[in-house]
Amino acid sequence: MTTPSSGSTPAKAAIPRPEPAVATPAKYSFLRSVIVLPGWVITTLSVIIALLIWEYFGRQSNPLLGTYPTAIFKAFVEMLGDGRLVSAFIESGKPFAAGYAAAAIIGIPVGLLLGRYRFMEAAFGIYITAGYATPLIALVPLMILWFGLGFTVKAVIVFLLSFFPICMNTWFGVKAVPKTLIEVGTAFCASQGAIMRGIVVPATIPYIMAGLRLGIGKAVIAIVIAEFQTAVSGLGGVIINSANSFRTAEMFVPVLLIMIVAVLLTAMVGWLEKFVAPWQAEITQHENA
Repeated sequence: MTTPSSGSTPAKAAIPRPEPAVATPAKYSFLRSVIVLPGWVITTLSVIIALLIWEYFGRQSNPLLGTYPTAIFKAFVEMLGDGRLVSAFIESGKPFAAGYAAAAIIGIPVGLLLGRYRFMEAAFGIYITAGYATPLIALVPLMILWFGLGFTVKAVIVFLLSFFPICMNTWFGVKAVPKTLIEVGTAFCASQGAIMRGIVVPATIPYIMAGLRLGIGKAVIAIVIAEFQTAVSGLGGVIINSANSFRTAEMFVPVLLIMIVAVLLTAMVGWLEKFVAPWQAEITQHENA
């Protein structure tokens, strides 16, 4: 049996040393602070940066080929003062509102019926699919022969382009409702109308709202094309006349106005979804900070 020598000293246990704190780079802390900002602040900063970049490069371009935000704002004030912009906006807004409202009022019920009843889907689903895939702009000359050049033809064009995305999103939304939910309603002896109102429609609301958002974009495109192809009037007429006269800043005023209106309408649909289906934001956890 061996014993440690008298001159040897017992080995000391290794004491763990704490790791030195690693300093977080300033850029990472800055990114974290930016990420946690409210969504509207990030959007505002993004728009301001984009406008500043546009202003810088726009001033260096040929005035006949490009423009910049301050020049557009100056043209906007002038057009607003002489009344051209207001009258053009009203003239474009009436057929836009009529066509889009008709597309929503008709498209949503038709989509619900197609998705809920097999006979309706088999009989009419093929026409909705074909209409969605048809280049409806090619039919504008025929619509002019049928409805003339005024309010009616513009509203019809807006209706046709926005009806199909609203209807198809509603249709596919109904098809996506879990079958178990329908079976629960049937087990409690609920009528078909009660199942539609209490189960199918609430479950389909996100799809309906998505269709309404897509319909807004289609309707905006439709009203501009309608005014290009029919009577040159409204905001589309302002764009055509300004472009033909090489007034680039004036041409961009209705373009940006249409974009802003489309963004506001899309945001309004999102607000409507929160009002109609407040539970949807809680389920998906998409509520903005």
